[in-house]
Amino acid sequence: MFSLGSWLPALPGLAWGWALLDALLQGLVGACAVSVLCSLLKVYLYIQCVNNPERQAEKEAIAAQRPLLEPLHVLVLTGVLALVGSRVAALVVLEFSLRAVSTVLSLGKGAHSSQLYLLCQYSLGCGVSCGLSFLLEGAAHRSWNLALAAGLAGLLALHARRLARHVCALYGLHSRARYCGVCILLLATGHGIPRLLRNALAVAFAVADLAAVELINRDFLSTGEAVRFWTPLTICYTLLVVYMQESRQSTGRGLVFRTVVVRMGGLFILLLTVGRWTDILHVFVSLLGELWCLLCSGVLLESCWRQ
Repeated sequence: MFSLGSWLPALPGLAWGWALLDALLQGLVGACAVSVLCSLLKVYLYIQCVNNPERQAEKEAIAAQRPLLEPLHVLVLTGVLALVGSRVAALVVLEFSLRAVSTVLSLGKGAHSSQLYLLCQYSLGCGVSCGLSFLLEGAAHRSWNLALAAGLAGLLALHARRLARHVCALYGLHSRARYCGVCILLLATGHGIPRLLRNALAVAFAVADLAAVELINRDFLSTGEAVRFWTPLTICYTLLVVYMQESRQSTGRGLVFRTVVVRMGGLFILLLTVGRWTDILHVFVSLLGELWCLLCSGVLLESCWRQ
């Protein structure tokens, strides 16, 4: 595998340093993807509240400025995604994909769930990280490619954040005065944001699922080893999906946090039998990442539950 370090003389620890840099860049791209998702959902939920007198308090909560929270969210999530190994990240992606398919099928044709978009934050970050790890494996100048991806992702996240701030500050005035092109466009097409997110997430998780299966299967030397891993994994994920369907009708922050603990607990028990000790550590890191994402999006989750 070639990267930026391949151009430099071989020095002790140099390869480890470039591997850490690659992991941080992958984590940054995943964190920026999560930031874009949250910004667009913030725009959509705010627009839904503008013309509803009963949701004015909700609108003010969404519009409240948190200048330090958003950069801190990206920074912490970058570190978490860099620490999580590709094996556990792949398992998180596959678990969410099964859960998402089950939820979408149960919602019915044409329906969507904004709450599901918020619950996929950490899984999306893991999916982007897995996809980059798989697509850039063996690529010449891997670090340069990741740096370019991180720059583009950061630029996109910055513009999405600026859009959310503009909407929260001026959408009410501009949509009535009809002289801001951005707000007029959102007034006409803002209802299509969930469909845009659904299509983008479908593509992202389709690539991530293929990458996740490949990343997991590369550790097996025989079909028997693969069967001994995938059989308990399938049983565990099936039970988790059934549990999620039984509790889907309930809402509340306590339930969301409890389901995260149940999912990570199931993954922990599974990896105790078929995983490695590093996988166990990565599960705890993943639990922190999931809880962090939910804490940072608490206001948006409350808005989704009221819809």
